Amino acid sequence: MTWEPERLDDQSLLAEADQGAMLPAIAAAAAQVRTAHRDASEAGVARLARDGRPRAIVVAGMGAAALAGDILAVICGYGAPVPIVTVRSGRLPGWVGAADLVMAVSSSGQTTETLAVAAEAVRRGASLMAVGAQGSPLQAVATQSSALFVPVTAQGPPRARLWSLAVPLLAGAGALGLTQDGTDLFEGVARALEDMAHRCRPSSESFVNPGKALAMELAESVPMVWGASPLTAVAAHRLALQLHENAKYPAIWGELPEALHNQLAVLDGPLAERDIFADTAERTLRLVVLREADDRPQALFKVAEDRGVPVSELIAEGVNPLERLATLIELVDYASAYLALGYGIDPTPVTSITELKARISQ
Repeated sequence: MTWEPERLDDQSLLAEADQGAMLPAIAAAAAQVRTAHRDASEAGVARLARDGRPRAIVVAGMGAAALAGDILAVICGYGAPVPIVTVRSGRLPGWVGAADLVMAVSSSGQTTETLAVAAEAVRRGASLMAVGAQGSPLQAVATQSSALFVPVTAQGPPRARLWSLAVPLLAGAGALGLTQDGTDLFEGVARALEDMAHRCRPSSESFVNPGKALAMELAESVPMVWGASPLTAVAAHRLALQLHENAKYPAIWGELPEALHNQLAVLDGPLAERDIFADTAERTLRLVVLREADDRPQALFKVAEDRGVPVSELIAEGVNPLERLATLIELVDYASAYLALGYGIDPTPVTSITELKARISQ
């Protein structure tokens, strides 16, 4: 596969390569926010507050569903009066019981690990909120236990439905008084997503399109993606995951300051070396730092500059934490898709994952 950046500004080539319609799915993020907030309200998410705040909230999910739990935790913040834990497996922590709320999230409603956690939560007497497809096994678990169920109506692959999964959780947290809630909040997020989608639209040329520009910086590199704060670390994780699935591209992610105590050493390794006399381009390290406007790690950038390691900076935009996180995620989603398309790869299929699931189920 050869990187051909000219593909990014050729509308016919983009449409031909994007057979799974990933770009339209990314552009639908704002609609997802509005629809998911309406669906959560109509499902009766406010009922979560009837019995008061739980002792703890556990979000169970895999992939984008687990990331929805990370979004919930970072938006509620360190000051939340209850701990929020994301479980990426098929088992609940041993301490979970009747005083706790389990949010089981699966876009398809069929994820084996999530179904196991939901059933275990019911057995232990924990409160259950389920988010998934209508008519799915997850809805059946919720119905049988008289638990709250919020339907996911968005189309496309699960990783393209992130906001359909995250917004019901945020609405539930709002009902519990753990974070801001209301139509105005989510409408502001939707407008911010629309703005970023407009700037990253396929017809916008590379020199003014932030999604295409980031893809061009990432191409032919080994990205090490760091978030400079808990909020931007969630977006850094999302970028790495989307590079894996959309672009079939390796990436490392981490969070500052922890990454400075281990991952930083990579800047002195073989992947950071550049041979300016080489006949062919080498795939060498690129540092990608996601940060908020007032948090620029100057010392880190100086260390990278001294070693000749290029740095890409992504700065969060928005008037509140959720808007800042949402716009970063929208940008990196576009960049991962454009990176795939620049290599002539359809972003949607994940053949190896599908094959592994089929082998496991046999």
